[in-house]
Formats: sequence, C-alpha cells, structure tokens
Amino acid sequence: MAKSRSDRPLRPATLLVRGGQMRSDFDETSEAMYLTSGFVYDSAAQAEATFAGTVQHYQYSRFGNPTVVMLEERIAALEGAEACRATATGMAAVHAAMLSHLKTGDRVVASRALFGSCHWIVSTLLPRYGIATEFVDGADLAQWEAALSKPTALVLLETPSNPMLEIVDMRAVCTLAHKAGAIVVVDNVFATPLLQKPMAFGADVVVYSATKHFDGQGRVLGGAVLGKKKWVEEVLQPFIRNTGPSISPFNAWTILKGLETLHLRVPAMCRSAAAVADMLGERAEVSRVLYPFRDDHPQQKLAMAQMSAGGTLVTFDLKGGKEACFRFMDAMRLIDISNNLGDAKSLATHPATTTHMRVGAEERTRLGITDGTVRLSVGLEDVADIIDDLSEALDAAAPAARAAE
Repeated sequence: MAKSRSDRPLRPATLLVRGGQMRSDFDETSEAMYLTSGFVYDSAAQAEATFAGTVQHYQYSRFGNPTVVMLEERIAALEGAEACRATATGMAAVHAAMLSHLKTGDRVVASRALFGSCHWIVSTLLPRYGIATEFVDGADLAQWEAALSKPTALVLLETPSNPMLEIVDMRAVCTLAHKAGAIVVVDNVFATPLLQKPMAFGADVVVYSATKHFDGQGRVLGGAVLGKKKWVEEVLQPFIRNTGPSISPFNAWTILKGLETLHLRVPAMCRSAAAVADMLGERAEVSRVLYPFRDDHPQQKLAMAQMSAGGTLVTFDLKGGKEACFRFMDAMRLIDISNNLGDAKSLATHPATTTHMRVGAEERTRLGITDGTVRLSVGLEDVADIIDDLSEALDAAAPAARAAE
C-alpha cells in the first residue's frame, strides 16, 4: 500500500488522489502525461542491459509507460492487490486474464450471468482453442459444487452480474474452485473496489472496465487486471507484452484524473440508485425491481455481507414487454439511452436488444432477461430530477403496460 511521507497507511480517498504518483524533475502538481511510443538510452550497453532485464529502464510504451504505471499503482493500492496491469479496454482485461492463464486441454467454469462479450469468450472463443467450458447458475452453490468436482483451470464470475444484479457467494465458490485447482477471476465492475474487494473473499484475479466508474465521465476506454505479483509478472505480463492490448498514455492519464473523484461519485450514485429503486417499486407499470440492498432482492443478505452499498445500477421489468420499454425509453428527456454505465450521466438500456442481444433468446430466458427488462445506470443528477424523468416516462409507457395485464 502507498505510504505518506510520515509512512502512515493512506485511506481510500487519499489513495485515489495520491496513489502511484511520480513526479519528474519539473516537480509538476498534476501527473505527467508521457505521450511517447518509445524511450532512448544513454548507451548501446544500457539498451542491451534493458532488453536483457539486468537494468530497469523503459523500453517501449507497449511494454510500460510512466503514466500507465501511475494508473496501475493507484488501482492496485485501492484494491489492496500486489500488482496491476492496465489494458486498452475492459474486454481486453478479461481476455488477457483468461488467455494468459489457459491452454488447450484446460477447463473453465463460469457463471452463466456474464456480460455479453464475456459470455462469447467462454461459449464461443475458448472452445475453438480446445478449452472445455461449462456454465452454471451463479446463485446455485450445488451447481458450482458439481461443476467443480472435476479438475478446473479457471473460474470466471461477475457479482453483481450484468444486467440482472445476481450475487455470487464468492467465499464459497473460491473455496470450491481452489480445491479443483482453479484460479478465480472476478469481474468487479458493478461494485468497484470501493464497495467490494473480491480478493478478501478468496479471488485470485480481479478485472475492471476502467471505462465505467473509474473514468466516470464517458471519455475514454480502459481496463485493469489485478492479482499477485508473481502471477502478474510471470503469466500476465508476457501475454500483454507480446499481444499488445496496451492502454494509451492519454487514456491512462484521463482515468487517473477520474479516479480522484471516485470516492465522491460512487456513494452519491448509490444513494440515488436506492431511492430510484424504491420509487420504481411503487409504480404499477413495473412488475419487478432488482437492487441488491432492497428487502425484496432474493440475495439481499449475501449482498450486504459482501458489499458496503447496493451499487449504482437498478434493473427493472416493465409490464408490456418491448413495446412498453421502447415507449418508456423514448419518453425520457433527462436520462440518455446508452449501453454504457458508471457515468456521471444517468443512462438506460434495453439488454434484450443491446448488450445481451447476441447471447440468444434461450440464454436470455435462463438469465431472467425479458423483453421488458431495463438496466438503469444512475448518475449524479439531482435524484429528484431523475425520479421526475422516470415518472413521466412511466406515464408514457402506461397504456402498453395496461394492455398487457
């Protein structure tokens, strides 16, 4: 963990401003942006020693860059992880975490409730390389136990899941996975490290889309993979170095600036999301509301044991299916239609026709995603304005909802 000048441990809010900070000889206040593809050497001998690994010197921004290192160290300090590598996108982080560790003949067990692109990697890409895969219902420990009764190389899960906010018992799954010989990779993007630290429950690797809450303002793409130093340096780093999913120094710098306000944004968004969930639960047009800390969430107790707040996302079902959803979303005047999340602006999407379109109707049914499902990412607008906009949009959807009754 990063230390202050008095060598005292720093708290999360301070780490988000100061973690990983390096100053050049110019003593700049803001982190420097090193927009350079390569680096020069004092001599040919230094270049040789750098490539041989006997001296530490930056070589090429695909391998490492001072701005990117600052981002990596800040995220690692916040997570409490030994090491971090930043990537170009969140999906690059997931892909690198998995493919760096796996080989032909290995076996992967994954929670069925995954983001669409993660689901595609497990269901479609890995089998092409001779890697066996099996999906389980994440909330069903009996399914985990059965799947992990055989040797396994890697387990992948999201908790809370996208978009249905399903909670996975990380401690129980990690125990089962480790007995099967697997490492556990947790996508923690919905909770962020402020609300949940998967490694405290036994996870080996944590992945993030830094595009979401870390940047928080819809500006740039980025990702992060965190784990033990030995695994990151010996398994992950060679894969990243040689396949090239590197993040731009500009994007890294932008995300560094976003992290400075993460501890202010996420709690405020969580408070608003809880209020929005309660409002939606009272509307006749809404047949179901999913929010991890609500009393009617089927896994509320587990969510509260693993998370410090309910998160910034609310998922709900409208009576009237797709027609009602489209009327509702088209009637929004403040909230934007977008498949992004974790933004300062409130965003809504229809998973069945966007983020989870390509998993297929049968798989969506298994996941509980209906044609009436809406995923709402609650932003930083005044919560009263968010609720007013939702209320007016629900009024517009009411005829379609009543027709479905």
